[in-house]
Amino acid sequence: MTDPIRFAAIGTGWRTEFFLRVAKAVPEQLQVAVVVGRTASSIQRLAEQYGVATSLDVADLASHAPEFVAASVPWAATPSLTAELAEAGYHVYCETPPAPDLAGLRALWERVGSRAELIQIGEQYYRMPGHAARLSVVRDGVIGRPNSVEIASTHMYHAVALIRDYLAVGMRPAVARASKFSAGLLDPLTFNGWVENPVPQPRTSTVGTLDFGDGQYGLYNFVDNQWWNPLLSRRIAIRGSNGEIVDNTVLRLVDGDPVTSAIEYRRVGVDMSLEGNEVIHASFDGKVIYRNQFRGSYLSEDDIAVADHLVAMGKYVRGEGPAPYPLADGCQDHALALAIEESATSGQPIPVQAEPWTN
Repeated sequence: MTDPIRFAAIGTGWRTEFFLRVAKAVPEQLQVAVVVGRTASSIQRLAEQYGVATSLDVADLASHAPEFVAASVPWAATPSLTAELAEAGYHVYCETPPAPDLAGLRALWERVGSRAELIQIGEQYYRMPGHAARLSVVRDGVIGRPNSVEIASTHMYHAVALIRDYLAVGMRPAVARASKFSAGLLDPLTFNGWVENPVPQPRTSTVGTLDFGDGQYGLYNFVDNQWWNPLLSRRIAIRGSNGEIVDNTVLRLVDGDPVTSAIEYRRVGVDMSLEGNEVIHASFDGKVIYRNQFRGSYLSEDDIAVADHLVAMGKYVRGEGPAPYPLADGCQDHALALAIEESATSGQPIPVQAEPWTN
């Protein structure tokens, strides 16, 4: 049996707890070497909750021999920490985004571009069961060449990453055009929990397009707190030359006739199933196109994606798999996301041309 992948985490916030939670759920695949934090109280809390070794000193990383370091600190501190770790020879799993603004992205790349292979970005959305299943259908050519995709689900760089992946546009230049709208909306569940007796409050919607040329574009549609608000559904629509995928419904032309099929998910814990509560696999037209490799862990779909990405990072470091999400891709995602925000604020189209990481 392959030894578990050992990684260290720097930071004690919400995202680090994702890493610790999934490692605790799949100890045969992931193992936390040490968690480094800034305050004794924060690392003590994690030590007690997850049973992990902790430290207040980054210099202690070496003695714990991690295979890679997951850096999850505030945006302002991310570029310098990422660079320092790479310069020290560590493989780095950098939380999104790698720098807060375009100048920061360029400065980071200038500093670490020669070591870029050491840095991967924690962009896990494309590994979530639903997106992984839809991407499989798209890549199999079922709807022909993908021409457009609408993401009404998540924000900024995460949405852009999905747009680029569904369309397979790589580092192609793009033009962003966007607007913002404000309207009253019930928001009964936030990051801090359920709101008692909620009333409609102004919430901002950002709607924009990314024009990649050659007939391909992404439609970005995000409402404040869309991640948490249970009154806002997620919508994914990918249109191709031979049909479209809307959420989990696939419509395409077969032998001259429109044919509709569904991406189906096997979930246990439903009705009288006593197998726990998790997704097992996704299938399309009788073929399994996605499998949960952490079956029996009972992780949420977002946690499954994080665990999958951490394992992929470990395999990459060991030379057993491809780069899971290179720094260049993370920089490009955020550059395009920043262009959407700038266009929505200025009312002007914002081009994103070649950058140092696109060469």
